[in-house]
Amino acid sequence: METTAQHLPPEEERLSPLDDVFAGDSVALVRSLPSESVHLILSDIPYGIGIEDWDVLHTNTNSAYLGASPAQARAGAVFKKRGKPINGWSEADRAIPREYYEWCLTWSPEWLRVLKPGGSALVFAGRRLAHRCIAAMEDSGFSYKDMLAWMRERAPHRAQRLSAVYERRGDAAAAKAWDGWRVGNLRPTFEPVLWLTKPYRIGATLADNVLVHGIGAYNQDALLKYVPEPGNVLDLGFLPKEGGLHPTQKPVRLMQALIELTTQEGQIVLDPFCGSGTTLVAAKHLNRRFIGFEAQAAYVAIARKRLRETRHSPPSGEG
Repeated sequence: METTAQHLPPEEERLSPLDDVFAGDSVALVRSLPSESVHLILSDIPYGIGIEDWDVLHTNTNSAYLGASPAQARAGAVFKKRGKPINGWSEADRAIPREYYEWCLTWSPEWLRVLKPGGSALVFAGRRLAHRCIAAMEDSGFSYKDMLAWMRERAPHRAQRLSAVYERRGDAAAAKAWDGWRVGNLRPTFEPVLWLTKPYRIGATLADNVLVHGIGAYNQDALLKYVPEPGNVLDLGFLPKEGGLHPTQKPVRLMQALIELTTQEGQIVLDPFCGSGTTLVAAKHLNRRFIGFEAQAAYVAIARKRLRETRHSPPSGEG
């Protein structure tokens, strides 16, 4: 794959376009890639729910957003920062889902362009706004194939007791009447993984596309190395001492399963929001080529360190 130097930001001109992670704006960097040059896009994109400053993708904020309160301090690590309630604090907050959709539209057409026909885009998206991501990608030309569920082994329950609210107000009668009720959500035991594909040539079949581009079908036998049955629920957790590198880090085994599900050795995996580099580590271990983009320099350094420490697996059929 060739990328002309003038299309890359000046600080990235010296880097190979393959098997590295690039620091910079994801949208601009994806534009530097040739059309139909990537076999799989696998990315844990920002969810737009304010996990950190980089996850704020709307314009409506106030002094309380991402702040803390005495109640949060008492709760410890479970409540690190204050998010927006679903109802919002103002009428302007009701535009947040639409603004997330518009943000997805800034990158989804370029994702479609760089994917080969029949290629998959596997996207980790938050439960609250995943539908907006799907709509933006469909409106950009993708076909929506399925939604997978990654089962989280670490899922703190953040719903406070409604009765506790009334107790603080001194309303004992209301506290008794609403005992057992909660304010918030059920325990978030899964995260959606959106599976979209780039349409292949009209008039062709998927089998035809596989012969031309080497992608489009899925490898069921490969998936069964990770899960007991070929279902759309993935129960793949972290190995000991694996986490702690990024606030939204995913297990390497999970990314490996998705890569092997959709690609062959030697094919190219792109992660435009690569964080600490888990997708790239999984791709390297599985003998795939890879490209990663990440805006935060600290995470670029972590990703590169992990890649230096990752070894390729023996080619299929060996070892």
